[in-house]
Amino acid sequence: MKTLITNGKILLPSDRTEHCDILIENGRIVQMGEKIEASADKVIDAEGNMVFPGFVDVHVHLREPGGEEKETILTGTKAAARGGFTLVCTMPNTNPVPDNEETVQELFAKIEEKATVRVLPYASITKGLQGEELTDMDTLSRMGVFAFTDDGVGVQRTDQMLEAMKRAAKNNKSIVAHCEDNTVVGGGVVHDGEVKERLQLPGIPSISESVQIARDVLLAESAGCHYHVCHVSTKESVRVIRDAKRAGIRVTAEVTPHHLLLNEEDIPNDDANYKMNPPLRSKEDQEALLEGLLDGTIDFIATDHAPHTEREKEKGMLKAPFGIVGLETAFPLLYTCFVKKNIFSLNQLVNWLTAKPCEVFRLPYGKLTIGEKADLTIIDLEKEWVIEKEKFLSKGKNTPFDRWNVSGSVMLTMVDGEVVYKQENSGILSN
Repeated sequence: MKTLITNGKILLPSDRTEHCDILIENGRIVQMGEKIEASADKVIDAEGNMVFPGFVDVHVHLREPGGEEKETILTGTKAAARGGFTLVCTMPNTNPVPDNEETVQELFAKIEEKATVRVLPYASITKGLQGEELTDMDTLSRMGVFAFTDDGVGVQRTDQMLEAMKRAAKNNKSIVAHCEDNTVVGGGVVHDGEVKERLQLPGIPSISESVQIARDVLLAESAGCHYHVCHVSTKESVRVIRDAKRAGIRVTAEVTPHHLLLNEEDIPNDDANYKMNPPLRSKEDQEALLEGLLDGTIDFIATDHAPHTEREKEKGMLKAPFGIVGLETAFPLLYTCFVKKNIFSLNQLVNWLTAKPCEVFRLPYGKLTIGEKADLTIIDLEKEWVIEKEKFLSKGKNTPFDRWNVSGSVMLTMVDGEVVYKQENSGILSN
C-alpha cells in the first residue's frame, strides 16, 4: 500500500518552511522531496498546509475500564486524533487498576480492539493505588507497560518510593510521579492564594507539591532511576527540578497547557471547569513555568486530559472532581497564545509535543523523516475557529476554554500510514 502526500509544507530548524511531498509505503515514510513522481494507491493533497510529526502525549486519562461514562478508549483516541496526537499514554486510575498480570493483559486487549491511535498503558506503582503494597514490577515490565505511576495521588511513604525506584531502575522503567504530600494538602480545591480568599474555598499550598519533588529527586539519585514529574505547577518545584538537573540527577518534567495559559486570577467564580489538580497557581508560578520550559528545566508539554461528566462538574468547586480535557485544544491554544505572540517558536512547540517526550522516554516516534513510522498530522495554521465543547469527540466537555478564538486547525491525522481523522468538509483527501 502506497500513499503519496502532495503539496505539503514541512518545518525547517530555522522556523522557515519548505514545500515537500511525502511517499509512504507499508506504514513508513520512504521518500521526501519537493516533487515526487510516483504511482500510489492513494493521493492526499495537503493543500499547502503544514505536515508535522504526530503529537505525543504521555499523560492522558482514557477512563476505561470502569469510567466509561466519562471517556472510553475509543472516544479518547478519536479526540486525540482530532487534536493531532498519534500516541498517548493512559494513566492507571481506572477500575480495576492495571496493577497485576490479568488486569494489564485485559487492558492491552481493549487497546488493541478499540484504539484509533497508539496507546501505551501505565501500570500503577502500588496495588489499587492505595500506597500500601508495591506491584510486581518485574512481571509488569516484561508485559510491556510504558512506565509506573500512581497518578492522582502521591506516594506518601519514603521507603516505599525508594524501593519502587530501585525496582523500576532494574527493569529500565521510569517512575512518573504525581507529587502531593497529603499531610499538607488539607482538603483544598484551589490554590492557597488569592482565589482561596476571593471565593472562600479551602486552598492547596504550593509546598504540598514541591516538598515531595525535593524528596523524590534525592531518592532517584540514590536508586539510579529515571524520575519524571507530572504537571509541574509551582515556582518552587521548577527551582528544585532545575537544581536537581544541575546536580546530574536523571529527572525530567512536564507542564500542561492550562498551567501555561491560566493562573488563579483567571478563575471567574465557583466554576469547576477551572478545578484541576494541581490547581491553577499564582501569576508568579505561571511565569516560572514558562521560564522553566524555555530554559529546558521542564522538558515538554503534556495535556493531563481528564474527562468528567457534565453532571459531575456542575457540583461546583467543593464537590466536583478535579480535571479538564485537553487533547482537542492543546495545539491551537498554544499556537495562538504563544507562537503567534512570539513568546516561543513553532519549532519549539512542535518539539515539546513530539521529539522531546520521545527522547525522554526512548520512544521510536516523534520524527518526520525517511524510514520512520508514518505517524503525522496536517494542520492549517491560518484557519481561525472557535472552540466549542459541544463538538468535542471526547465524551468530556469540561474545559475552561469554551468559546475561545484560536488559530491552527487539524485537517488530517495519520497513524502507520492510515488516516485516523479527517476534518469534515476539508476536501483534503482525494484518490
